[in-house]
Amino acid sequence: MTREPAVIYFAGSIRGGRGDRALYTEIIRALKKYGRVLTEHIADEALTDSGECLSDADIHDRDLDWLRSATCMVAEVTTPSLGVGYEIGRAVEWGIPILCLFRTVSGRRVSAMIAGSKGVRMEEYGDAADLPRIFDTFFLA
Repeated sequence: MTREPAVIYFAGSIRGGRGDRALYTEIIRALKKYGRVLTEHIADEALTDSGECLSDADIHDRDLDWLRSATCMVAEVTTPSLGVGYEIGRAVEWGIPILCLFRTVSGRRVSAMIAGSKGVRMEEYGDAADLPRIFDTFFLA
């Protein structure tokens, strides 16, 4: 049986996490095997920690429209982000399947509000080499 390609909302810290841009690029590249990624711009080299050249309201409305249209959400949650947490909360509210990725090598801990949510599937990983196994389990199981 073939599955429809997923419509994936990828979330990662922008204003606080540009140091993870190269990792976001790898994650997005890996996600494309499973469907269309709505938020590829998160890995754009031109995007700075100041964000985009849109108003905050325009970013909010656009991103929530994308999230509503997604069949699933994948969030890299190692770098804490109020925006990513907000998006996860909305996705839980709307019943969108959510995979959160957390790098164990970071020395950080995930917020209990994310790790303890029944609407979130948490997966720890060491580096991008671990992602295909995690994604196969999430998308193909």
